[in-house]
Amino acid sequence: MAMPTFAASKKPRKPSLPQQVATILADPSVSRAHWGVFVSTMDGKPVYGLNDAQYFVPASNNKVFTTATAIALLGSQATFITRIVAEGNGTAILSGNLALVGGGDPNLSGRSFPYLPPSQRPKPAPPAADPLQSLAKMADQVAGTGLKTINGDIVGDDTLFPWEPYPEDWAIDDTVGDDGSPVSALTLNDNRIDVILTPTETGKPAAYTFAPAVPYYTIENHVLTVAAGGTTRIVADRDLGARTVTLSGTIALDARPYDEPLAVHDPAEFAAVALKQLLEQRGILVTGKAVARHRLPVSPAPKNFLAASHAPLVLGSPKPEPQPAGRVLATHTSVPLIDAMLWTNKISQNLHAELFLHHLGAAFGDDGSTVEGARVVRSFLTTRASVGPDDFVLFDGSGLSGHDLITPRALGKLLQYAGTQPWFAEWKKTLPIGGEDGTLSSRFPNAPMKDHLFAKTGTLSEARALSGYVDTASGKTLIFSVMVSTHYPRTNADRDAMDKIVTAIAAEN
Repeated sequence: MAMPTFAASKKPRKPSLPQQVATILADPSVSRAHWGVFVSTMDGKPVYGLNDAQYFVPASNNKVFTTATAIALLGSQATFITRIVAEGNGTAILSGNLALVGGGDPNLSGRSFPYLPPSQRPKPAPPAADPLQSLAKMADQVAGTGLKTINGDIVGDDTLFPWEPYPEDWAIDDTVGDDGSPVSALTLNDNRIDVILTPTETGKPAAYTFAPAVPYYTIENHVLTVAAGGTTRIVADRDLGARTVTLSGTIALDARPYDEPLAVHDPAEFAAVALKQLLEQRGILVTGKAVARHRLPVSPAPKNFLAASHAPLVLGSPKPEPQPAGRVLATHTSVPLIDAMLWTNKISQNLHAELFLHHLGAAFGDDGSTVEGARVVRSFLTTRASVGPDDFVLFDGSGLSGHDLITPRALGKLLQYAGTQPWFAEWKKTLPIGGEDGTLSSRFPNAPMKDHLFAKTGTLSEARALSGYVDTASGKTLIFSVMVSTHYPRTNADRDAMDKIVTAIAAEN
């Protein structure tokens, strides 16, 4: 009997990338959100697109534009100088003010460099450095000049940039905590002061201290200690501009110290208060007060921000930083821009990105304002990186503004351009690495994604984004941008779907 013949079995064909994305986004938990995806090769050849020409709220993906422009125009080794200047006569006795002049250094703090991923940090972690260490060294320099008495004020001077503490459409609740710390050319400890609360006795108010120990805020303490195992929940409330903060809630008797970060309302004044305290600790008598010196904008914020920020701008050579009048008694030079940027992008530090934006406006625009910084970024993106002028709208440098809008293809175009530039390798290292560090340390923790994804995250209200570079199964590197707006509030379903999409992109040959 003849043996039956069978057709050779065929291996099931892997669904295409569009099919995989469609399946992921068909899940009811994410299907009602607005999604956009852009994928291309490193030389810009399109691989896949979904709504890639539509607008999305970028959140911190805005930092991709800001930091790429900053490293390209300012250079990776740019530094920023903070100075203490005597504005009067006298060596031992100063007849006049002593000014702490901000140079826009984002890291006048206890932060250590270089940035290290969690796997390379010493264990156990060393004690936290003094947030005032840089300012203390400057106070030592002042004391070393022989100055004994200051018959004047200690002035915190942030006039390098106009006094515009909050870009347009920052949420009011962000301004209480350190997510929305006000922007100032004189930034000390990220313009943040921490209230450290510790339990005392059941039914008694919690104890609190400040870090750094600078007398700036007054606390109305309504935080009660409750029994061990109880709930620890603390809420901070502060009217914008107020120097009194109300803390309410409970802390369990067996709870660890609770850290409540507060944004400093006036960073220049805060820095002046801190410097006055440090000088007095070194035996220098100060007869005056700690005050702020701001430079108000030449005119109020433009009625049409878009028209102002979109005005054509020719990018020439950077303007030199203005030198303060008076006798310089102390200086502090920042770490190079690339080290500052590494920290900024890895942890998505909003204030630092805003400072980069203001530096761009000061160096290449008419002044160091938000609108001038936006003009510089727009001019760079459209004339150097060939990003479509109608593909993005920027109101700040960090992405905290709800007015910011970007298309996925705009991000893809900038990422492709960056890959052709001499600064690319340094800049790419500032992006979080999947499963390794920054805001991606707990995402993509397993092979083959771990350590093969370099991307900027973004989260703001009901918007999320992830854009960058991913190594694929075939050994190539692809550019991608995945963005979602209007997802369901307070859920991670959109993040999980986003990670599945990026994993599918990595499997693309």
